[in-house]
Amino acid sequence: MNLQFTASGLLDAGSFDAWRSGLWQSLRGQVAQAMRETGKVMAENVRSEMRTRFKTAKPAFLRSMRSKVFDSKPDRLPALYIGSKVPWLGLHEQGGTIQGRMLIPLLPQHQRLGRKAFARVVRDLMDSGNAFFIQREGRAILMAENLSANSRALTRFRRAERERTGVKRLKRGQEIPIAVFVRRVTLRRRFDLQRTVERDLPQLAAAIQKTASGL
Repeated sequence: MNLQFTASGLLDAGSFDAWRSGLWQSLRGQVAQAMRETGKVMAENVRSEMRTRFKTAKPAFLRSMRSKVFDSKPDRLPALYIGSKVPWLGLHEQGGTIQGRMLIPLLPQHQRLGRKAFARVVRDLMDSGNAFFIQREGRAILMAENLSANSRALTRFRRAERERTGVKRLKRGQEIPIAVFVRRVTLRRRFDLQRTVERDLPQLAAAIQKTASGL
């Protein structure tokens, strides 16, 4: 008696490979979707932490923190990225020292001035002849006189001087500190991106597990 066996269904090599490929692609798609949805929540949590750590954070700076899913390679599982394109954010994550010839603006507490805007202030003061350095406690301080011609450029610095001295009104022609000249600035670590992201990893793992269990 001759017996003949025929492989069919998943016992057939071709059918099994097709089933496995389809399952893999479905799994990849579901995992990517879970990462996109959970990643948005994780990025918003990081932005909340940034609002706490950076008191003067501008909306554009906060929006720079984003989530993105990389899933272009069909033979690999997707990867979730959470980060910012702001180049100096890493320095606040790790802490460190910057060296060079730098002018640090003397602004009111919790205020900041962009590099280009500050350069315009210094340029305007120099063009009007109202910018000079003095030595104070071993430091070079850029000063300017409180003149009406430079009223707009000096607005922030007048406020800062009033806060430091406690006076309500500065005299016309009074010398106002604008910036301090330094060759080195050491920044402490003030923002931990990794810890903030790791705090939400269980939520991401649960979302992926829930997706996989439905396949």
